[in-house]
Amino acid sequence: MIQTIIFDMDGVIVDTEPVHRYAYFQHYKELGIDVSEELYTTFTGLSTRNTYQKLKDKFGLDGEVEEMILRKRALFNDAFDTKEDLQLLDGVEALIKDFHQNGMQLILASSASKVTIERVFTRFNLHPFFTHIVSGEDFPQSKPDPAIFLHAASLSVAPKENCIVIEDSTNGVRAAKAAGIYCVGYKSIHSKDQNLDLADRVIAHFDELNHSTVSQLV
Repeated sequence: MIQTIIFDMDGVIVDTEPVHRYAYFQHYKELGIDVSEELYTTFTGLSTRNTYQKLKDKFGLDGEVEEMILRKRALFNDAFDTKEDLQLLDGVEALIKDFHQNGMQLILASSASKVTIERVFTRFNLHPFFTHIVSGEDFPQSKPDPAIFLHAASLSVAPKENCIVIEDSTNGVRAAKAAGIYCVGYKSIHSKDQNLDLADRVIAHFDELNHSTVSQLV
């Protein structure tokens, strides 16, 4: 019986991708590099640190990764604070409340930085529903490395066999499966060109899930 739900954040709870995209591409201009759509898509699910490490290696950038992270974060924060139409994804708030009201434990395991997670959770008052928040910046390797989900599962009140992960990215699904955790792939209209074939179940809308259906998945 499922007792713990491990949520990804970007593309699952909230679509901050347009804000991230704006910040990244503004920074790419400043750095003088040409990042193709194909290359940008491969960064989905990676931490900011690992994204910039890959860019540094590929383009031979001279700057320090930490400095790049801080600049991109500043661009993101400025855009985040002025983007009035940023909302939770359709149906996810009701699903979070349904899980919580029925005694399920909720854990966040996101590649986003702690600062970004805090901004989202504060803006949408999500703290009361989640027992733990795990950020990808605490791990040397990003998804598809399973470390973030293995750690999230270690915080669960139940064994990982009684957990599920909700993910929207190729890298996220691969990480969940590498961790040996049941994975629901969310086919988000906001997450382009993501392969969810390895997911145990794929949904197109959160109204396909609720406490009753999820508790019997495994």
